[in-house]
Amino acid sequence: MNSTVIIFPCALCPLSFPSQTELHNHIEILHYEAPGEIKYEDMMPSICSTSEQNPGGNLSFSTNHQPVEEDLHQYSDCGSGFTQEIDLKTLPQLLVGEKVGEKKCLECGKSFGHRNTLRQHLRIHTGEKPYQCSECGKSFNHHTNLQTHQRIHTGEKPYRCTECEKSFTHHSALQRHLLIHTGEKPYHCAECGKRFNRQANLKTHLRTHTGEKLHQCSQCGKSFSHKSALQTHQRIHTGEKPYHCSQCGKSFAQLGHLQQHQNHHSGEKPYNCLYCGKGFAQIGHLQKHQTVHTGEKPYRCSECGKSFTQPSTLQTHRRIHTGEKPYQCSQCGKSFTKRGTLKAHQRIHTGERPYQCSECEKSFTHLLSLQIHRRIHTGERPYHCLQCGKSFIRQTYLQIHQRIHTGERPYVCSQCGKSFNQLNTLKTHQRVHAQKNSDALET
Repeated sequence: MNSTVIIFPCALCPLSFPSQTELHNHIEILHYEAPGEIKYEDMMPSICSTSEQNPGGNLSFSTNHQPVEEDLHQYSDCGSGFTQEIDLKTLPQLLVGEKVGEKKCLECGKSFGHRNTLRQHLRIHTGEKPYQCSECGKSFNHHTNLQTHQRIHTGEKPYRCTECEKSFTHHSALQRHLLIHTGEKPYHCAECGKRFNRQANLKTHLRTHTGEKLHQCSQCGKSFSHKSALQTHQRIHTGEKPYHCSQCGKSFAQLGHLQQHQNHHSGEKPYNCLYCGKGFAQIGHLQKHQTVHTGEKPYRCSECGKSFTQPSTLQTHRRIHTGEKPYQCSQCGKSFTKRGTLKAHQRIHTGERPYQCSECEKSFTHLLSLQIHRRIHTGERPYHCLQCGKSFIRQTYLQIHQRIHTGERPYVCSQCGKSFNQLNTLKTHQRVHAQKNSDALET
């Protein structure tokens, strides 16, 4: 009994196959060394009449067919005169796509159901990358990776978001992007329960628990858990400030610092205090302000035990003990522990008073002095005593007041040992000794 069989001949060897899938899989394994030479247009299906199926249930395949009409892809009747007969059962087990049992990688022990999957996996261990980009020469271990890479050169972005029409070169990139619209965060931290929309973000977050810091600065040896944090840090050494303000031209090493700076131009104060609602242009100023309400001072001086709300304030305070005064006036040579104090001092020489009150037109050399002065007009008293509820316009006034409750008297007279809770009171007291000494000299 004759039957019509569609066969697919291999253009690289004498074998033919009953399906395009089996032909493709055969080429991937037996001819994968030279994938660039494979021409799928040479592998058109052919139709031939074969003899009866043999008793074993295997089909015979010929490699000696001639096409009759190219557009019909038909071949002349070959009858039973095959030049080569191949039993499917005798074909090599390297046929990709043909299930031949579990295949195991001898390098890492990973198992695969198909030989082609194992073959592709082995390239991870061998480092083999047979697929090369004709544009830039970069090589890949899988042809699909090459196809994706080539979109960099072509600019093709076939995966488009239906929500915002943003396009992507990778399907996986589109899937990650869609999580922004859905709000889904499938990756969660087992330590603290925090959730993330990207696995990479979770991995980075986990370093906060492990303390792992993979990225080290080659200049000073300091380590960071984030690569971006290292890159930002390195600008300290290079002096690079890539973020420029379009309003005044000032440059910044970090984008966040530029954004906060721009709030000064716009007048925007997006950071609001949870306790009193006051707005701030910079988050650091908000954090500093909130310690007024909480009373928290986590940064303690190891020399004298004094505590501070900010690490920068502690660092400046330590210069009292070390005697360091890194900021020097070019006019008179006087040195200061703070940059801001130097700037304010220089206005003595220039006579500049850039901060003017809009209510009474009084001018000040310091911005802080203007801010404190404005409270006279607004009636604002932001510093509250937790003991009795009394309020003050300046933090120093609150600190002096709190000594009434604590009994602290930090100012001690060197003449008689008497102590006082205010420096002015000590100075007044010391005049008594000065007057007594003067009277004694006169007599």
